[in-house]
Order: sequence, then C-alpha cells, then structure tokens
Amino acid sequence: MFVVMGGTGHVGAACAAALLARGAAVTVVTRDARHAAALAARGAAVAEADATDVDALRAVFARGRRAFLLNPPADVANDTDVAERRTVATILAALDGSGLEKVVAASVLGARRGRRVGDLSVLWELEEGLRRQPIPAAINRGAYYMSNYAPLVETVRRTGELPSMLPADLVLPMVAPRDLGEAAARRLLSPLDDVGIRDVEGPARRSPADVAAILSQLLDRPVTVTATPRDNWVDAFVRLGFSAAAADAYARMTAASVDETVALREDAIIGETTLEDYLASVVTAV
Repeated sequence: MFVVMGGTGHVGAACAAALLARGAAVTVVTRDARHAAALAARGAAVAEADATDVDALRAVFARGRRAFLLNPPADVANDTDVAERRTVATILAALDGSGLEKVVAASVLGARRGRRVGDLSVLWELEEGLRRQPIPAAINRGAYYMSNYAPLVETVRRTGELPSMLPADLVLPMVAPRDLGEAAARRLLSPLDDVGIRDVEGPARRSPADVAAILSQLLDRPVTVTATPRDNWVDAFVRLGFSAAAADAYARMTAASVDETVALREDAIIGETTLEDYLASVVTAV
C-alpha cells in the first residue's frame, strides 16, 4: 500500500493516478474525503487526516509501506511561514513509529537554508528533517510549477494581459504537475537505495513571454505580459489577499527566483509535458 499526501491537489493527485495506473494499492490523504471522489472511483482508498494532527497522520502512514510526503500550502491570508513550518514538524513527527520502509518528498528547486524565504526555506527544513531520521528518503526538487499559470487563464482571456511578478524575459525551468507526480510514483516504486535529492523539470526552459505567446495562440487574441516592478511585489501580493507576513515571504522567494541561477544536477529527471500541452489542457478545462 502506498500513502499519498495531498491526494486532492495537483501533484499528489498526479502521483496517486500514476500509481493506480500501475495497479498499485493507494490511500490518499485529504482533509475532506468528498474532494477525493474521482480517485476513489478509480480504486483509491481515502483517509481523512489533518496535516497538523501527528497521531492522525501517523495512523494513516501505518496503513502503508511507502508514502509520498507533500507539505500542504498554507492559507496566504495567514502567516504562511509559521503555518507551513508547523506542518513540516508534524509530518516529521508522524514518521516516528509509522513503520514505513521508504518515503518520497516533494521539495522545490533552490531549496536552501534561510529565514522566511517561502517554500525555499520551509522545504529545506523538511529535507533536513528527513535526512536526520532513519527511514530511507528520496527528495524531488520540482522546478517552477506550470500550474502557477492556471488561475490566470480567465484573466488573460478577459483582458489580454498576463500578470507576472517575474520579468517577461526571465527564462527558467518549468514543470507540469503530471510529471512531478510521475517522478514521485517512480521513486516510490524504486529500490530502497534510490534516495537523496533529484531535480525535476520539464522538457524545455521557458519564460512568462513564452506563456503569453502560447496563450495568445490558444485564445486567439493578443496577449502581453504585465510585469510588476520589484518594489511593488509586496503591495501586489497584499492586494491579492496575502497577509503582510505572507506577502513578504513570497516577495523574498520571487527575488530568489529572479536573482539566483540554480544549476540542476546531472541526474535531473526530465518530464515529457511541454508548456504548450499543459496550457492547452488548462484552456480546454476552463
């Protein structure tokens, strides 16, 4: 049995689907079982557990041999750094006594030691916690999520503008949720000695300008990138409903994406989903 955290989100659902397609027994973890109906219909078991409840999470882990760990994103209206560090601590505590033989964890490209740098620092703490505990742990550092653009498609369709915190011409590695889920499934199924960090990116590196060009073709209208200046990042996040603390953390993370070039490891996992195919699927679904 494989236990999959975040089974109703983009990456967790993709991981669960990849395992189910291989005939594996899967339990998806969610706070609300109603959100896992599609996976349940495909044969997955569903377990309700809150990522802040150590005992509940440990009990779910005890059902399986291996588990996919995904630290759930916190509500941006609150202090995301505090909330997400709390769930990291819960996940690590729940592993103790779980009986799991291996775990695979979702992290992010560029994860590093730091203070209040969004996922970069929070997921580094998860990586370090996994390194210190005895269960063999594989860590997949995902590139910039293509799914970050999914909520913007309707805005682009309506206005012809693609809002972006990143400069229009910034080229960076991107990856689709499906490929992150597939990479996680493969490492869940691999031998116990397949551990440590591997980077995961898509087949080509792209920019916000590329996203705009693709959406222009898909929506049959001109699309331009409207980039927010660095000095306005915090205010822009606040206008989107972020707390002041969350806005500051996300602005710091954005700055790291812009200012720091991360060299991918030679053994990086390269996904198959192109940015064109991913955005086409989003446009069709909306």
